Amino acid sequence: MIKVSCKTVNFLKKKRLTVSFAESCTGGLLSSAITSVSGSSKVFKLGLITYSNEAKIKILKVPKKIIKKYGAVSYETCLYMVNNLNKLSKTKISLSITGIAGPKGGTKTKPVGLVFVGIKKGDKTLVKKFIFRNKKRISIQKNTVKKALNLILNIAK
Repeated sequence: MIKVSCKTVNFLKKKRLTVSFAESCTGGLLSSAITSVSGSSKVFKLGLITYSNEAKIKILKVPKKIIKKYGAVSYETCLYMVNNLNKLSKTKISLSITGIAGPKGGTKTKPVGLVFVGIKKGDKTLVKKFIFRNKKRISIQKNTVKKALNLILNIAK
């Protein structure tokens, strides 16, 4: 993961882009991956761990009715998270993560390994849905971070 983190930080520095993150199921792992790279302070501006529904509602202004209707792990919640993070952080790229890292908490419709990653750059916003088959918590978290870093690289081009 450190290789992708270095590549991401160096690429963002070269492009003079800044990033911010709102993480839920990764619990700061994405922020840690970025800040483990020397020079990341030039690109990384804000990292929030909005693990609880309350944090999503109070800090990221996700409407209660959205969480009630679609759940914390949903396209809709992830979209609100990334859009409001972008307003809050004023960075060039904003990224949000919400998912079920397990080993418990999954359902038939929302299994362990379901993760949504939202990314916003300018007026381009994308929410990607992933289902990770390896049900180990750390594996789901690490795979989510890798996907997030690659999304940053792709949107920054």
